[in-house]
Amino acid sequence: MSVSLDNGPGADLAPSRRGFLITVTAAGAMFSATAPAHAADSFAPTIWYDIDRAGTITVHIIRAEMGQHVGTAIARIVADELEADWSKVRIDHVDSDPKWGLMATGGSWSIWQSYPLYSQAAAAGRIALIEAGARLLGVPASACVARNSAVVAGKASVSYGDIIVRGDLSRKFTEAELAKLPIKTPAQRKLIGKPAPARDIPDKTNGKGVYGLDAKVPGMVYARPKLPPTRYGSTVASIDESAAKAVPGYIRAIALDDPSGTVPGWVMVYADSFAAADRATEALKVTWTSPDAIKVSEADLQARARALVADKTKGSLAVEDPGVDAAFKAATSTLEQTYTTATALHFQLEPVNALAFEKDGKFEVHTGNQWQSLVLPWLAQALGRKEDTIVLRTYLLGGGFGRRLNGDYAVGAALASKAIGGKPVKMVMTRADDSRFDSPRSASVQTVKMAFGEAGRVTAMEHVACAGWPTEAMAPFFMPKGANGVAYDPFAISGANHWYNVGAHRVRAVGNDLANQTFRPGWLRSVGPGWTNWALESFMDEAAARAGVDPLAFRLKLLDATGRNAGSAPNSVGGAKRQAAVLNRLAAKAGWGKPLPKNTGLGIATSFGQERDMPTWTACAARVNVNPATGAVKVEKLTLVADAGIIVSPDGALAQMEGAALWGLSLALFEGTAFENGQVKDLNLDSYSPLRMGDVPDMDIEFIASDEAPVGLGEPATTVVGPAIGNAIFRAVGARVRDLPIRAEAVKAAMKG
Repeated sequence: MSVSLDNGPGADLAPSRRGFLITVTAAGAMFSATAPAHAADSFAPTIWYDIDRAGTITVHIIRAEMGQHVGTAIARIVADELEADWSKVRIDHVDSDPKWGLMATGGSWSIWQSYPLYSQAAAAGRIALIEAGARLLGVPASACVARNSAVVAGKASVSYGDIIVRGDLSRKFTEAELAKLPIKTPAQRKLIGKPAPARDIPDKTNGKGVYGLDAKVPGMVYARPKLPPTRYGSTVASIDESAAKAVPGYIRAIALDDPSGTVPGWVMVYADSFAAADRATEALKVTWTSPDAIKVSEADLQARARALVADKTKGSLAVEDPGVDAAFKAATSTLEQTYTTATALHFQLEPVNALAFEKDGKFEVHTGNQWQSLVLPWLAQALGRKEDTIVLRTYLLGGGFGRRLNGDYAVGAALASKAIGGKPVKMVMTRADDSRFDSPRSASVQTVKMAFGEAGRVTAMEHVACAGWPTEAMAPFFMPKGANGVAYDPFAISGANHWYNVGAHRVRAVGNDLANQTFRPGWLRSVGPGWTNWALESFMDEAAARAGVDPLAFRLKLLDATGRNAGSAPNSVGGAKRQAAVLNRLAAKAGWGKPLPKNTGLGIATSFGQERDMPTWTACAARVNVNPATGAVKVEKLTLVADAGIIVSPDGALAQMEGAALWGLSLALFEGTAFENGQVKDLNLDSYSPLRMGDVPDMDIEFIASDEAPVGLGEPATTVVGPAIGNAIFRAVGARVRDLPIRAEAVKAAMKG
């Protein structure tokens, strides 16, 4: 494994996202009045951090921590701009409160959204401290600098802690002044981009870290849900407790009444221990009446998707250029292919759980969650009370990957507590419960076609993608309208709106209504691009072959950075030129064009990551060996290059790229389930098989050195590994596979074809 920085060279916000960013900015504008003039307990120039009399700086983090060290990364931003002593910096993952604005951790947004916000807040604090320190030192502020948690003037200095105790920190900033504050240039940074120990590693390794599963309060009882046979529409007809009552510690079973419709048909089983609740749930007999969804299979979902794709009247035109149909009609040749992906589960290490109870007029829910702002309205509706009387207490997440963006499990726990008078209830799901109640990545069907003109010039492209829509199911307010006035799920089509210049371009997003009726589709790491890029980048290789052009040269020619692909400030400066630079560097690094052993191939794929308004230019080369007798695929090496702008935390960035790439490999070759009788068939890791350690290939990861805006790194690498492997298989043995996951039998069949 290696990581290096190499010298090398973001579009406007979608209206729905802009609304959310305004919410965040509004919270950031709460640059509060400032501390009392003298003898303050702490200095809190903004809600985002405070400094106590000992000089300890506590940075308040609204992002969920699930192993990615997001708190450490954000604390670096504050500490660097504040000129703080890193050893004095602490992080605090806060509970839900309206003052924080949008609380969400997903989409690789955290650093991208936090960088300007926390930088401005820290710059304001530094200025206020320098001014107050200068007065204590009896010198002009212009004669002072901040350094290592102290204000220094020549040989004299005063620490931040002493300034708080003795100084006058009455300086105030308006929102307009905050926005104009100069922040450090990259050359002035001392922590950002430099090695520094993560602040949360000790607690994660010595047992002090507290996860949702660890949450407990005196007097609580345990509960496990007895889940209905379908996600929606099943109602309880009868409950037979006779066998459950024989379990020592069993208390009772209650059919929950859920006005929010989040957990319909649930029966909660209570006991004095989880072991008892677990056994009693298995013993309890419940009869439900169920809808037609109980009959749905994976084949039904795919068939419905194919029918919807074929119906040109369905869906939303997320991208619609003039002249698409005319270009296809006038084309000298066309190419069309269909690609599919199977249902995929999250299988995060810690099964979902929550502790809920009422205390002092507040309803508390203790759990790990990625999107508190989404869950609170559900809880309010379910409990029949105002949002400001509910608080989500924050815990470490034993894995999230998008599953805990959907905090539906918190509703079940809250209703379980309400049903027994607000008494504390610790609800825990088994692994099988977690699988059945998961919000899986929907199966998908995509059709991509391209028109060619004279000399093989690309004149038009159309990409139609159909899957269950998680945003429609859980956050419909986040859905913009396409060119035809129909709303679409941006997280089920992002990636198809690529940066290639293909002439007239159309992207049609189609929601699979049968999927949304059968289960609650979810956001899974890399969201839409995790499967749209499978189709796009596999197709780019196929299109290159049709044009008789090398796949690398074919892509580079289309990444010409013209028109809407030119890029713009602040996030996509350079546009497609930066994606081309990443691809060129990858080709050189991976040895593109060099001879390889028999049955071994090198495939490439590239992406801009998650969304056009936050592009992380990424490219992958996969070297694979294929056993021609069996079709078995072994990935020997993954080479990745990314331009993510300023790298805040090098070690964290490398870990994110590694994890994302291996997740992409797992989804490409190993992961995938199927619906049978309205439910996923794989309920545990004995049959659902993610990547094993023995299948981890060599990895070589490089970041292009950049002074541009920092963007997301948690997910983009996931999107390029699958198509790079598919393309490598073709170059190794001439077998083109178009379905994920890639199974050996499919490769063998494609070789024969």
